Amino acid sequence: MMGIFLGLTAGIFWGLADFAARFSSRRVGAYRTLLYMQFVGLILMTIFLEITGGITRGVAPGWRPWALAAFAGVLNTGSSLSLYYSFQIGSISIAAPISSSYPALTVALALASGERVQPLRALGLAVTLAGVVLAAISFSPKPRESAVSAGPKRAHLAEGVSWAIASAIGFGVLFWFLGFHVVPLTGAAFSVWMIRLSTFLTLTIVAGPTHQALSVAFGSVWLLFLAVGATDTIAFLAINSAMRIGQISIVSVLASLYGAVTVLLSALFLREPIDRTQWVGICLIFTGIVLVSL
Repeated sequence: MMGIFLGLTAGIFWGLADFAARFSSRRVGAYRTLLYMQFVGLILMTIFLEITGGITRGVAPGWRPWALAAFAGVLNTGSSLSLYYSFQIGSISIAAPISSSYPALTVALALASGERVQPLRALGLAVTLAGVVLAAISFSPKPRESAVSAGPKRAHLAEGVSWAIASAIGFGVLFWFLGFHVVPLTGAAFSVWMIRLSTFLTLTIVAGPTHQALSVAFGSVWLLFLAVGATDTIAFLAINSAMRIGQISIVSVLASLYGAVTVLLSALFLREPIDRTQWVGICLIFTGIVLVSL
C-alpha cells in the first residue's frame, strides 16, 4: 500500500514540476532550466541527507554504486533535457502525456529482467502505445502552412513531439535501470542525490562545447527554478523509495500519471488547443496506464 501511495505522490509532484518547467523553459530555455533546477535539487538533497545521517549512509561499499548512480544521472540528463525542450517548443498538453508513456518500455524491460506481467497489463501496454501514436500526430495545418495554403490537411508530427518521444524512451530505460541496478545498492535518497550531482556536472561540462549560455539574471525565474527543483526532487525521492518496496512495473506506471496532472493544469490555466484525434490518443494513454497498474 505504501508503494502505491509513493508512486502516486511521485506522479502528482512530477506533474507540478513539469507545469512549472514549461514557464521556465520558455523564459530561459530548456538547458538552463534543467541545469539550475538540478542545482536546487542538489542543495535540497544534500541538506536532507546531512540531517538524516549523512550522504553515504546505507550505500554499498566500493566504486560500483557510485558509477551506476552516475550513469543514471547521464540518462536523466538526456531524458529531462528532451522533455523540457518539448515544453519549450511545443504544447505541454501533448508533450506530457507522450513522455508519461515511458512505462511501456520500463515494464517490457522489467519483464525481460524477471518480473511477470499479467495479460491485462500487456493489453495496457498495447493501448498506451496506440495512444502515443495518435497523440503525436496532428491533422491541423501548421501556422506557416495555413498562411500560404488552403489545401487538404496533412498529418505531421506536432511541435515538440519528437523530443517528447525521446524523453519517454530515456525515462523508460532510466527507471528500469534505477529499480534493478541502482536503488538496491545505494538506497533511495543517495541515488537521487547522485543523479542531481551527475546531471548538474554533465550539463556544466557540456555547456562549453555546445555553446550553451548559462548566465541567468536574478529575478522571478529563480522562483520557477526553486519550484521545479523542489517538486521534481520530491517526486524522484518518492518513486525511488517506492521501488524498494514494490514492483518496478507498477510503481513506474503510477508515477507516470504526472501526465494527467500536467494536462489538467494546462487545460485550466493555459487553454492549449488539442485536436480531437490527439484527445483520443491522450485518453488511450491514460486508459493504458490504468490497465497496466491493475
